[in-house]
Amino acid sequence: MEPLVALRRDLHAHPELGYQEQRTSDIVANFLQALGIEVYRGLGKTGVVGVLRKGQSSRMIGLRADMDALPMQDNGDAPWKSTHAGVCHACGHDGHTVMLLGAAEQLARHSDFDGSVCFIFQPAEEGQAGAKAMIDDGLFTRFPCEAVYAIHNWPELPLGEIHTRPGAIMAAADRFDITVKGGGGHAAQPHLTRDTLLATSELVVQLNTLVARALDPCEPALLTVTRMQGGFSHNMIPAEASITGTVRTFSPAAQDVIETRLRQMAEHVTAAHGLNVEVNYLRYYPATVNSETEANFALNAVKQAGFTAETARQPALTSEDFAFMLQAKPGAYLWLGSAPSKPLHHSAYDFNDALIPYGINAFVALVRQALSEKFPC
Repeated sequence: MEPLVALRRDLHAHPELGYQEQRTSDIVANFLQALGIEVYRGLGKTGVVGVLRKGQSSRMIGLRADMDALPMQDNGDAPWKSTHAGVCHACGHDGHTVMLLGAAEQLARHSDFDGSVCFIFQPAEEGQAGAKAMIDDGLFTRFPCEAVYAIHNWPELPLGEIHTRPGAIMAAADRFDITVKGGGGHAAQPHLTRDTLLATSELVVQLNTLVARALDPCEPALLTVTRMQGGFSHNMIPAEASITGTVRTFSPAAQDVIETRLRQMAEHVTAAHGLNVEVNYLRYYPATVNSETEANFALNAVKQAGFTAETARQPALTSEDFAFMLQAKPGAYLWLGSAPSKPLHHSAYDFNDALIPYGINAFVALVRQALSEKFPC
């Protein structure tokens, strides 16, 4: 296990942003090739796929790990903290990569399954849809997986405990950018201009009432304004101001309602102030929806391997581009407890290396159970 821990820390020290994971993909490809695993590169630009074939069966399942880092400063104090300014593995993708490599190593050395395993090392999960890019490049056409599985470390759960659920497990993610225009003037003469900051501030308040008043109270959804910009002088009302935020939902119907009402609200609030508005609304990730058979299979498989595993009581409002793979294939997304650790996306987050053997064993359990006659996928 020590070489895998060392590799994980090396990846943490050398993080790479989405579609720039050249060093990481080189390491992954070389590792797989040394095990005698077929290696394919260039899917989704920097994605890597390894295929391990054993026995006579034509069946194949896919296992996915994400490789990219986040555009943020590493404020941790570990000797292996990021050496790249403004880039940080603050979500554990370095650990996910190593867990899947460890599973590939174990499966390559033991002939205890019949079929093929497709090891999918995906770029650009953090908001850039690397999963979709790999699919568009023929991932499932070239590698016809019956089902696909992914594991993400989860600091809210005890170390090594696994949770998943049939149906939605992660939310759809939308982004909105609203620019208020048409004002500007001297701060001491507000009667001679239109106040873009006042209108934008009012809009922020009104947007925070939208979910509570536009949707059925039993429909889970979230709208958060995350950035507000405008002005550069203490004595001038700016000509324009802007806000950015995110919307999280679990159904296309809820997405439709929120987008429609958000556009209406932006137009009406700014019109009341005599201003103009521009709204850009992007639906960038769909909800991550596990298929029922595969979610239940995964829970049973890891339980039989000795894990504590439970059906998650509710989905999370965070998002995940593994959703695109689950739109294309049956499968399941699993949370693997990693406590104690900082929260995901915290600037001092560091993957808990004690989790590596748990992740390896969970991936291996899925393969051994799926690619056997006793436990069909």
